[in-house]
Amino acid sequence: MRTSPLRRALISAAAIGAVVTLASCSSGGDSTAPASSPDSSASDAASARVAVAYEGGILVLDGETLDTVADFDSEQFTRLNPAGDDRHVMVTMSEGFQVLDTGAGSSDEPELTDTIFEADTPGHVVRHADKTVLYADGTSDTTIFDSADLANADGLPEVETIPGVEAHHGVSVVLEDGTFLTTVGNADGRNGIVAKDAEGTEIVSSDQCPGVHGEGTAKDEAVVFGCENGALIYQDGEITKLDAPDQPYGRMGNAYVSETSPLVVGDYKSDVDAEGYLLSAVTLIDTEAKTLEVVDLPEGVEYTFRDVVRGPDDLAYILSSDGSIHVLDPESGEITDSFPVVEAWEGPAEWQDAHPAIVVAGNIAYVTEPAANSVHAVDLTTGKVLASTELDVTPNEIAPAAG
Repeated sequence: MRTSPLRRALISAAAIGAVVTLASCSSGGDSTAPASSPDSSASDAASARVAVAYEGGILVLDGETLDTVADFDSEQFTRLNPAGDDRHVMVTMSEGFQVLDTGAGSSDEPELTDTIFEADTPGHVVRHADKTVLYADGTSDTTIFDSADLANADGLPEVETIPGVEAHHGVSVVLEDGTFLTTVGNADGRNGIVAKDAEGTEIVSSDQCPGVHGEGTAKDEAVVFGCENGALIYQDGEITKLDAPDQPYGRMGNAYVSETSPLVVGDYKSDVDAEGYLLSAVTLIDTEAKTLEVVDLPEGVEYTFRDVVRGPDDLAYILSSDGSIHVLDPESGEITDSFPVVEAWEGPAEWQDAHPAIVVAGNIAYVTEPAANSVHAVDLTTGKVLASTELDVTPNEIAPAAG
């Protein structure tokens, strides 16, 4: 069905131009989805909203029908990340992180608010331990606030800002006890992480992670960072380096995690000179055993950084260029099921280019199909397509608000 915008709201002084980070990274590379029971699918969709970015705008869709609830003007290219409270979405704008209130879980009209967390080159958004952590690549400053405060604050909630040392494309995370983890680097590159306690005293650090990128927190607060030659695990005050089987280059750049599982799924690239963004292998990390292995996917199963999520039963779900969602068991490394959703597609020429993406709210996956200007809702427990909509625009980034 074709939807039409119900309303269009202008952002005052909206800038025109792309916001480009220094390297491709998942919209919520720490993709975390709690396991849900199969009979929760209907309620998952009914309370959810979905934000979809397109060139020059952002749509908010109803999570059940996929009807357009609102349509806002924005900058030419924006990144979208869940804010951590199941209602708001962080929109990466030139000035910083702008708050989109989707109205999920309520009857409220969506609003692209005037609330902006100012940041020089806004980058990663991390959600953990009821905190939302914003990282500014242009300064390496980290902004931290209680996720729930977005709904309660009149304007900006109370924040803590930890100044960066040297600017780089990085990421930070705060653990339940206040431990602060952040990447280390500068304009010439990135090489590791440092952990500090709640008072700012260094606990431990490592410089053994060239090209450090991405972050994911697994069960028992085992935090994984990707490296160009493996990965780092921080847990209980210690850092463990895991080497990739391919040396000196075996890159993991995004961690797809569930906070109820010790198993982490990462992307993987072993050819530094390979063209394009399609990948055909995954990294499997056991944070309890402190092991890393690489699994080649079946022929024809290829994906980009936007195409892997964790979902029901802590399984991984890979939206492949063959048009199907493939279910990966992180314990065995095997594909246990597959179901077609979209037409086959080719990888993007540039990482910012619109290409199929998958995000999760409960048991429901929301999948974009830019070639058909469409979005689909899929029950991951059955593989059934619950709803589809054809838009008047081409979807690019997507972020759910579970409600």
